[in-house]
Amino acid sequence: MKILRRAWGWLDDRAGISETLGPMATHLVPRSAKWWYVFGSATLCAFIVQVTTGIGLAFAYVPSGGEAYASLQAITDGSRIGHVLRGMHYFGASAMVVMVVLHLAQVFLHGSYKYPRELNWLTGVVLFFMVLGMAFTGQLLRWDANAVWSVVVAAEQADRLPWLGPALGRFIIGGETIGGATLSRFFVLHVFLIPAGIFAFIGLHLWLVLRHGVSEMPRPGHPVDPATYVQRYERRIRRTGVPFWPVAAWRDMVVATLMVGTILVLAVTLGPPALDQPPDPSAVNANPAPDWYLLFYFAVLALLPPWLESWVIIGAPLLLIVALIAVPFVSNRGERAPSRRPWAIAIVVVAAVGFVSLTILGVKEPWSPDFGVQPLPAEVLVGLDPRATEGAALVHAKGCLYCHHIDGHGGFRGPELSTIGTLLTRDQMIIRIMNGGTNMPSFAGTLDDDQLARIVDFLLTRRVR
Repeated sequence: MKILRRAWGWLDDRAGISETLGPMATHLVPRSAKWWYVFGSATLCAFIVQVTTGIGLAFAYVPSGGEAYASLQAITDGSRIGHVLRGMHYFGASAMVVMVVLHLAQVFLHGSYKYPRELNWLTGVVLFFMVLGMAFTGQLLRWDANAVWSVVVAAEQADRLPWLGPALGRFIIGGETIGGATLSRFFVLHVFLIPAGIFAFIGLHLWLVLRHGVSEMPRPGHPVDPATYVQRYERRIRRTGVPFWPVAAWRDMVVATLMVGTILVLAVTLGPPALDQPPDPSAVNANPAPDWYLLFYFAVLALLPPWLESWVIIGAPLLLIVALIAVPFVSNRGERAPSRRPWAIAIVVVAAVGFVSLTILGVKEPWSPDFGVQPLPAEVLVGLDPRATEGAALVHAKGCLYCHHIDGHGGFRGPELSTIGTLLTRDQMIIRIMNGGTNMPSFAGTLDDDQLARIVDFLLTRRVR
């Protein structure tokens, strides 16, 4: 112990650790800052779990299009430690998303974004979107069919943005088609760029917390007045404040310990998410779905009629970003107590109910495209020649019926094909099938000339009777 004390004394004397960190750890916080105030530190703890487990996974993960899937299989099945590390990284991501959302909701409900903490809110909003970016980029690193097609869907959505859309879609994919360059790009984003941004904004966020202090629990009848708030806050904190360490920090430590323990238990008992089939760009029966915390958005898009999709894909994220940024500028003074701000409670409740409901629907409902459709029945094929009949079988085998319906049979995501032979010529059908279109993939790589001809022969029989 003497040797350790001497070593610490030498290091502290040269580096000034106590002089720097001591005042930060013992800064005064309001006595009323109790269990409502643990979500920020819990988010930081979840991020530390992600960094730690991510470093462990990076030692064995190979970010190569040809080896990533096999390396993940080796990590998962080759050792118990790898299995647990992947599980902790997965459930740690869920914990980080949950905690950052709870922290954002608590700050909004308590009006803690008001003067002088507007920048605290804005840096927190940036961190919120960075966390979602980490969640999205991390899914592709599994490099299975579900992950690959999820990114293809995301790139197709980005492509709908005016002017910048095509360039953004190519940036996401890393070229014209998904491949090893896509994986390398997402690996760099997930492992280097986004974590670096999170570290930087966490530092800025914590510095702003130390500069402006932790907001006290809101009380009705105590509105924020920018002309007097700082002076009144400083008087109160000197009179009734308590040191963060060790008086207030124990709650943060309890929550952090419970969270890490839960992550570990889930990782050991449930393990990481099972890998889907290896990525196959020619497979048309993939049913990509995001991780649970993005399923609500998946459900929204599945519920929308096709003509409204582009507006929501472009408008909803922009509206959310603008709304979150505008919060401290629209309302940076006045009452903070939720009882005096019922509209704030209503926003949080509606958002929570909508998120839960849409997530449940995203899990339970058989969203279109419908991958369980049956081949066209015999009554639809009456009177067709052999080539057209073979074309009808290909319409099912190649996945056309997942989205399109003919005489009430098939999916309902795409346009009806019951009378398509009256609407399009042979050449127009060939162009559409080979090139794809809005919400429709290109089939140029999955059909040979004879298969394409037979499908078109069948579709040309679908005319107004």
